[in-house]
Amino acid sequence: MMRNNKIMILLLSVICGIILFSFSGCGKKGPPTPPEIKGLRIAAPFDLKYSSGDKEISLSWDHRIDPETAFVKPEGFEIFMAKKTFESCTGCPFEFKKKGFVSMPAMKFSTPIEKGFKYYFRIRAIGNDDMKSEYSKTVQFEYK
Repeated sequence: MMRNNKIMILLLSVICGIILFSFSGCGKKGPPTPPEIKGLRIAAPFDLKYSSGDKEISLSWDHRIDPETAFVKPEGFEIFMAKKTFESCTGCPFEFKKKGFVSMPAMKFSTPIEKGFKYYFRIRAIGNDDMKSEYSKTVQFEYK
């Protein structure tokens, strides 16, 4: 009888341990990400500026490689634009759409514009294997 109690207690302990182990975990899993190598990234473009003509706006920017934090050289730059009317509500969201691509070493882009709109531009660098930088700061142009 004593032996049966010991076996029963041992069996219950094992079952409880299995139940506790099956419900333990380290949290919600996300998609797998490759290990990050220090500096293996592309720096974001900076100093985005514009100059406007009668029917065209020209963008220019700069880009530097940082040997410590972002040493990958970009192949080119994607240009994004958002546009809304002056009657659009203040603070309403707007959507950036890809407007073009410029290959290195060029850091200039021109596009036609029309009166009556607010234009927003931002740029990011693109490298091998679809590596992308953060976006540059956004510039705004109002064409009344």
